[in-house]
Amino acid sequence: MKEPVKKKSSSPRPTRTQKGPKKESVVFEYFDPSAQVVTVVGDFNQWNPQGKPMKRDAGGLWKVKVLLAPGTYQYKFVVNGERWEEDPLNLQRVMNEHGTFNSVRNVGINVDGSFGPTS
Repeated sequence: MKEPVKKKSSSPRPTRTQKGPKKESVVFEYFDPSAQVVTVVGDFNQWNPQGKPMKRDAGGLWKVKVLLAPGTYQYKFVVNGERWEEDPLNLQRVMNEHGTFNSVRNVGINVDGSFGPTS
């Protein structure tokens, strides 16, 4: 006895869901020639000090690129695993719940508040 032949489904394929907004590569920089380790932490990585280690150049400038979706982000630098510092090159900041300040970075947000390329 032959097995019945299965018919192909006539239902359409599921449509692909649209991906979120295009992420941008954002460079964070911190200068401290005496630092042994510097990481960038923020609401984009749940303030995890081990999340985004930075790389040091010969002159003591620490850098890292982070892919971020359009939005506003708060962040700090953690130096040698214990010292939490604001970004000295960024004057945008907000008070946090610890009585200190977090630096603020806008990604993909134009001066008028609309989203789009900022460069």
